[in-house]
Amino acid sequence: MWLALVMGALSLPVESRAQAEPPVRKPARSRVAMTRELPPLDGKSLRASVVEVTYEPGGSSPSHSHPCPVLVYVIEGAIRTQVKGEPAAIYRAGDTFFETAHGVHEVSANASDRAPAVFLAMFVCDRETPLTVPPSTRSGSK
Repeated sequence: MWLALVMGALSLPVESRAQAEPPVRKPARSRVAMTRELPPLDGKSLRASVVEVTYEPGGSSPSHSHPCPVLVYVIEGAIRTQVKGEPAAIYRAGDTFFETAHGVHEVSANASDRAPAVFLAMFVCDRETPLTVPPSTRSGSK
């Protein structure tokens, strides 16, 4: 009897047999993209904000500063950045970098004039404050 069942299953069209088999699931992959110690923060009022930024081809932002530390993950394209007193750098899709609070971003731009660049900026603040300010402003500083 079992031979008849097996022979019957084998006589099904290939499509039917393939659909009957459960899908093979690949295990999730993970990697630590960045680990960084944060400066002392007031633990009573911590707030995290995640901002997606898109620079069109050739796009940039004016010189600015962030009153809170920022972790950055580049999703697409390449970002050219330079903080006052530090060397210029280019970060590409999959790269991460850290920005200390109050650093002056002299350059924050798309490294390409042909393709957009997209990144996530993850702010960790211990007070209510604008996330981006003019370079001379130290908004909300204690």
